[in-house]
Amino acid sequence: MKIGNIEIKNYAALAPMAGVADCAFRELCTGYGASYTVTEMVSSKGIHFNSERSAELMELSPDERPSGIQIFGDDPKLMADAAVFATRYKPDFIDINMGCPAPKISGNGAGASLMRDPKLCGAIVRAVADAVDLPVTVKMRKGWDDASVNCVEIAKIVEANGASAIAVHGRTRQQYYKPPVDLRIIADVKKAVKIPVIGNGDVTSGASAKRMYEQTGCDLVMVGRGATGNPWIFSEINEYMRNGRVLPSPDVEERLRVLRKQVERMCELKGEFLGMRQSRKHIVWYFKGFRGAAALRNEAGKVSTMSELDDLIERILECK
Repeated sequence: MKIGNIEIKNYAALAPMAGVADCAFRELCTGYGASYTVTEMVSSKGIHFNSERSAELMELSPDERPSGIQIFGDDPKLMADAAVFATRYKPDFIDINMGCPAPKISGNGAGASLMRDPKLCGAIVRAVADAVDLPVTVKMRKGWDDASVNCVEIAKIVEANGASAIAVHGRTRQQYYKPPVDLRIIADVKKAVKIPVIGNGDVTSGASAKRMYEQTGCDLVMVGRGATGNPWIFSEINEYMRNGRVLPSPDVEERLRVLRKQVERMCELKGEFLGMRQSRKHIVWYFKGFRGAAALRNEAGKVSTMSELDDLIERILECK
């Protein structure tokens, strides 16, 4: 498939997850075969007010291509300005967040809240698409709640206003991440538009990715929470889709090696103080399924240096 003029390879992209999909994690997932990656969401207002944090979120590296910058907000002019500013970081495309369910985002008119105003959705996409010479993609949900399932309507609107692809999470904002994703609604969006549709939600294995493809007809799948502590899921999906083969799960040594590689890169990019603190949740995810996982999670919440992480890894290997 293509997003605009960008050729997309393999079978699964990494979702833009706030507080998770930083540069270190995006590079790692790309190395395991992610089709593309998207930054953590960046505030259009933050860009407008020269937020240093917003600028840092847009940093891209050569080892994570193709990659897009995701922006959020509810003002077409600010969103267009933010997209223009984002081009300084040379993204391959601009992604517009219309799906974030977090109260601090959707409660302020952005994210999934935009889906309550289809006309505004179209205006934002048109403003951004006219402002930049890059493909513009949109990530949305099924709708705001069960009484307003309108992703098919909004998909048609954003396509008409210049969107090059649409990612659909098959749950409403009110459902957050439960119950099981609605594959039928993703199929309905796919039938309604001509641009590529990316299916998102509950993709945690090669088999679930194939089910998403078969039941929705989508052009690509997107993996979010299924990749946390599990970046090799992209290799697993690619192998399953190509050859129907289930790759063996990485052993403890490999999981810990990849964990250390990711945390070391986080520290390289952010400094050890911040990198280690932001790595704690990732460490917990990698420890899932380990013997004594509860105690390990407690220790993971305290690590402050690479040396402390190395000591913890060594103790795990000794007790394996």
